[in-house]
Amino acid sequence: MSIAQSLSRIGPARLFVHFAVLLIVIIWLVPTLGIFVTALRDKDQITVSGWWTAFVGSSQTTAVRLAGADKQQQDGAGYVIAGSVFGDGGSLGKVQAFGVKIQDPAAFKAGAPADLGDGETLLINDDGSYKYSKNASFADARPRRIYVSVASPPQFTLQNFKTVVTGEGIGQSFINSLTVTIPATIIPILIAAFAAYALAWMEFPGRALMIALVVGLIVVPLQMSLIPLLRLYNEIGTFFGVPSKTYPGIWLAHTAFGMPLAIYLLRNYIAGLPREIIESARVDGASDFDIFVKIILPLSFPALASFAIFQFLWVWNDLLIAMVFLGTNKDQLVLTGSLNALLGSRGGNWEILTASAFVTILVPLMVFFGLQRYLVRGLLAGSVKGG
Repeated sequence: MSIAQSLSRIGPARLFVHFAVLLIVIIWLVPTLGIFVTALRDKDQITVSGWWTAFVGSSQTTAVRLAGADKQQQDGAGYVIAGSVFGDGGSLGKVQAFGVKIQDPAAFKAGAPADLGDGETLLINDDGSYKYSKNASFADARPRRIYVSVASPPQFTLQNFKTVVTGEGIGQSFINSLTVTIPATIIPILIAAFAAYALAWMEFPGRALMIALVVGLIVVPLQMSLIPLLRLYNEIGTFFGVPSKTYPGIWLAHTAFGMPLAIYLLRNYIAGLPREIIESARVDGASDFDIFVKIILPLSFPALASFAIFQFLWVWNDLLIAMVFLGTNKDQLVLTGSLNALLGSRGGNWEILTASAFVTILVPLMVFFGLQRYLVRGLLAGSVKGG
């Protein structure tokens, strides 16, 4: 079967969907790859070339001043100054071209003598060694300034990640983010699963009103309820003598903001499960708790995993709620807060910023790829089934 026949059997609509998904994946993957490659590059190469040139090296033009008259040697009727444009530091790359004017820093190719006029000749080899000749003494001349274009081989290092993890406070913030995110993901799932089962399969007065209330709470912006929730939390904490800015406080805040979506998603999925299974279990004498634990939870794992991905990514990337309910002390600062502070203090150090950014997205990537096979199943089932 030819490729054209295969494409015709797929259909234009399905082909468009595949193309759109592929395009989204590419758009999402390219910046991530760029961050990772930049985080591994040497800081000097980052400033002169883009990450897409990382595997072919980089070219950099620098100003160099040749040796002065104290290094000249007589060569027949003329004088010569020899040395290296890299000084005593050894070869830092391969010289491609050179020039004597900033307007044209690559006027001459390396390895070919250049006539500079007034009886002066300059030869610079690709290894950086040069021979500066003149038909008169250099005694009354200032050391000449030239420009060289140097091609450096690719340089990769793990020092950027080491600096971030050990020297920028990111390590402690990484632990703080895990301490916030894991409970703030598990708690709403546990509560929402019980509520979703009750709203889907248990008959009680006001059930329809509670479902409508849950749907309405999904569209409430968290910024609208953030200050009232914080005041309520502080008043309760003061009444019971509980200190503010604690982990339980931020766990409860994220649980409150994540509950409406969790209940809505899980309720739609659980309501779409076969009624015969639930009724057969009740006929056999199973209680609602037994049905929920032994039947509903195992069958609802795709929906649970779908919400876990959303909640984990939301909490991990959050900065506003963490600053309000946890504070900005160095020992309590989450990863997004540390990265935000790093942007202010190290704005020009791209190697540090990209390494920090990749450390930040590393855990969400692991969670997403670990649970992504359940994501579409959970979302589709929850969107087309209901009861």
